[in-house]
Amino acid sequence: MGLKFSRKERQRAEILNLTHVQNRLVDCLWRNYIRTLVSKKRRRMLVAGYDLDMTYITDRLLAMSFPAERMRAMYRNPLWQVKSVLEMRHSGHYKVYNLCIEENYDASHFEGRVERYPFDDNHVPPISMIKAFCEDVHSWLSSDPKNIAVVHCMAGKGRTGLMVSSYLVYTGMSAEKAMEVYAERRTTNYEGVSIPSQRRYVGYWEKFLSFPKRMNLGHLHVDLPKPCGRELQRIRLYDTANIDQIFVVVSELQENPGQRYCPPAEVSKICCRKIRKSYERPNNPRYYYSFVESEGQKEAAVKPHLVAQMDTERAIIYQKNCLGYDYEKPVQIKGDVRIIFYERLIGGRLFYACFNTAFITSSLLQFSVRDLDKVGKKGRSICGSSFCLELFFGPSKANCLLMPSSNERPRFD
Repeated sequence: MGLKFSRKERQRAEILNLTHVQNRLVDCLWRNYIRTLVSKKRRRMLVAGYDLDMTYITDRLLAMSFPAERMRAMYRNPLWQVKSVLEMRHSGHYKVYNLCIEENYDASHFEGRVERYPFDDNHVPPISMIKAFCEDVHSWLSSDPKNIAVVHCMAGKGRTGLMVSSYLVYTGMSAEKAMEVYAERRTTNYEGVSIPSQRRYVGYWEKFLSFPKRMNLGHLHVDLPKPCGRELQRIRLYDTANIDQIFVVVSELQENPGQRYCPPAEVSKICCRKIRKSYERPNNPRYYYSFVESEGQKEAAVKPHLVAQMDTERAIIYQKNCLGYDYEKPVQIKGDVRIIFYERLIGGRLFYACFNTAFITSSLLQFSVRDLDKVGKKGRSICGSSFCLELFFGPSKANCLLMPSSNERPRFD
């Protein structure tokens, strides 16, 4: 009886063990399936038996999604797996750069080699943060030929792409080439840095680097000019549809001593309303106005062009439904600016754009639909075929930044 009983016990144990293995396998496959769904079109890497959302952009630049713990690890990179891979491949020679403002982790997981350059998701950092990041990464990579930089935000795409592309520009690539390299290496659909303002800031950084620089012990030092202030006098949305008013919030990224994160500080909140034929504006200055014209049913808007409008301004804008607002007292803005458009005073965001005042070279700043960020279904429904956002500014100061047409930038490894 004892022998018969022991055989039953062994069979039961084997069944339980097999069930446990099957459950673990199903759990593993399910988690990998969820992570693959979350990573969407981002390339993944199979290494040491782990399926991770990470990619080598160059031999020394690694982009990935957030190294998560607890429940978040169900659909992001599990932190312990990331650590295991980095220790196996680059032990003692990796440094992690966290771009998230919304999430953090203990730096001791990565031997204390973690730097934070946080900014908001789907937005841009101040130019000064791009400079600090590039100099930090270059200093780390230059200190040892075996060192690598590991860059991540939450999804490991937009913010990561902006900063990685900016570093590639810092090493000598053009902005367009840097974003192409990132898109090819990081995604399967070649859409890396897709948010217009983030692409705009990579281009800004390239222009900043066209200024004379100082070389010190092999390190490239970029001296940023002082922020250039401008007076915002008018906002106009040319060719709108299905809407009579839009709320607009203008903010500046505010630098705080001792902190890297620069929160937006509101400088203006107004409501753009329909421009009517009876509308008269005192002391009407003469501006150059512009708008986007599309041909037929073509989806791709043609390149915006300028139209000189003097005393005939009203005759032009009445051809389309336009919303606008004139500031009685011009709003002073400086540096990195964020302008957000809402359908309602609370919620209902339509779209937004970010720009730096140093790159406003005339009295007009223009954005087509393609230049705006996160234009959803509702946002597109209020944009006509010739839609254009126009910001009008007062004359620039003589000491404002003027971009050189071209200049050779030094290359280094």
